[in-house]
Amino acid sequence: MGGRSCRGKAALWWNRGVDVASLLLELYRRIPPLARYAVDGVDLGQLIERPSSDSNPIAWLVWHLARVQDHHVAELLGTNQLWIGGEWASRFGLDPDPTNTGYGHAAQEVASVRPERPEVLLEYLDAVSERTSTMLKNLAPADLDRIVDRSWDPPVTMGVRLVSIADDSLQHAGQAAYVRGLLGV
Repeated sequence: MGGRSCRGKAALWWNRGVDVASLLLELYRRIPPLARYAVDGVDLGQLIERPSSDSNPIAWLVWHLARVQDHHVAELLGTNQLWIGGEWASRFGLDPDPTNTGYGHAAQEVASVRPERPEVLLEYLDAVSERTSTMLKNLAPADLDRIVDRSWDPPVTMGVRLVSIADDSLQHAGQAAYVRGLLGV
């Protein structure tokens, strides 16, 4: 009987309804500052430098986290990715292939991600983040239950997809910061 129980008690403050939109906005707003920390003050040569032959450079990690968010959020919205609708791909030295998010990249493909300047990484992420924030501001709790991908068992809901995107982004932002430390910048 050492555990705590709330049975029969009025709902405690932490058991009240959560504003899902605000919670997800808080989570997603943490991503750009983490990426910015990894990129700011680092020259382009260092951003594309690989600490070892089989590791990913800062530029690729930040590009990848923005690409995955752009790809998945566009899919959730039923709209085109920012990547293919503007000049973003060419600013990274790539084609505007909507399927190229970095998943499964071999070493040569990782090396092909070459932003024209460091700021392009953050500008693209900021554009993607702005669109994501707009979507999240209008999110209702019931939206989280919408099935967005039936190719998995169980099918993936919007809520699970949003957590997956944030998880992936935060991991790669942390990896980029770690690579920055390895490079001594």
